[in-house]
Amino acid sequence: MRRTTWDEKWSILQKTVSRGKARKSNDPHPRIGIDEKAFRKGQNYITLIYNLDQSTVEAISDGSDTEAANAAFSQLSEEQLGSVQAIAMDMSAAYVKSAKANIPLAEEKIVHDRFHIMKMANEAVDKVRKSEHRELKENGDNRLTGTKFLWLTGMGDLSESQRNRFDAVYTQQLKTGRAWGYKEVLRDLWQHRTASEAIEFFKDWYNRVIHTNLEPLKVVARSINERLANVVSYCTHGITNAVAEGINSKIMAIKRRVGGYHNRENFKTAVFFYCGGLDLYPR
Repeated sequence: MRRTTWDEKWSILQKTVSRGKARKSNDPHPRIGIDEKAFRKGQNYITLIYNLDQSTVEAISDGSDTEAANAAFSQLSEEQLGSVQAIAMDMSAAYVKSAKANIPLAEEKIVHDRFHIMKMANEAVDKVRKSEHRELKENGDNRLTGTKFLWLTGMGDLSESQRNRFDAVYTQQLKTGRAWGYKEVLRDLWQHRTASEAIEFFKDWYNRVIHTNLEPLKVVARSINERLANVVSYCTHGITNAVAEGINSKIMAIKRRVGGYHNRENFKTAVFFYCGGLDLYPR
């Protein structure tokens, strides 16, 4: 039996995906997410639209700017765009602009993803740690040496010895500890039943943070405050981009399995093949 070449295999895969996409129904997509994914190292991204209820990739375009988002939305039908009730995304101004241009009444449907916001808060805590660590080391103080993992990991994921070490550092009234405390309190923002309750909670948190000397955390506070309506909209729509994160992990596994992709179109084909929820079998 003749062995197929790499190009022949990709040709078969592309035809299979094309057949599956042609069979794709025009079902409504009430809850979707939009996110970027690195194709290769560097500023080399693709934009993906996810069906959050079906855990599938519905559209892919090149880039991560407004044009890329427009190109991804254009792959959905007018009926599907009109059916969108909520859309999860990070705080990308480009994605916000595109959503407003493509989805009716998008301003009321955008939900800035809580995992992205907490990632921003974690990064702010780490910036405080780095700055304070440098200051302490200049005076021969190594209390923060090797503690990065402790501040960025949930308490439930720390071992007993790690929790003991964390407690020993946290109780020493360091700026890093204060930043971590504010970050942890922020998690409660998404526990409120109504947007008005969440706003009241955030305003109190914001006023406390903004009067500290924790500059990285103040940047996060201002960013949330600017988009607050689309942060507390979680209380109405209850969606996150957790599905996107799960699919992204699957995509990373696919990339590792084949040693990475050098051809962008092959990469997109593979994503649709494994994550598109397509009917791929011949009839």
